Amino acid sequence: MLDQIKSFVLGKLSEHMGPNSLGDSDTKAAAEEGANSVIDTITEDLKGGNVDELKSLFSDDGNATEDSPIFQKIKTSLSGILQKKGMAPEEAEKEAASAAPGLIEGLKAKFASEDEADSGFDLGNIAGLLTGGVGGLVDKAKSLFS
Repeated sequence: MLDQIKSFVLGKLSEHMGPNSLGDSDTKAAAEEGANSVIDTITEDLKGGNVDELKSLFSDDGNATEDSPIFQKIKTSLSGILQKKGMAPEEAEKEAASAAPGLIEGLKAKFASEDEADSGFDLGNIAGLLTGGVGGLVDKAKSLFS
């Protein structure tokens, strides 16, 4: 499931971040780093036992997305990545604040979808990513970055 999440996130970030003050190569690199950062955040929160918080973030359970600490980590990370690529801090924060809600809403839609193409996005399997212990999770995450 992590590879499907990463692929979706990369596509959404690439689409959203296209027109900005960075050049094409920096924008592409920022989108890739952003996708990796989202996966890192998810795996860290799973290892930290925040399964219910992740399930809440990726479902329409009535909780505000922006109130989630996981959402805030993702938004802050995206802003930092954009700043490292040369974007002004104010612009990076605005870009991250614009991109992150759409990204999470898109993931929510994938997890809620009954379309066969989205069957890999299963909230019930989030805790299952820990199968094989933390080492198994780390190995799965590492394989996404190679």
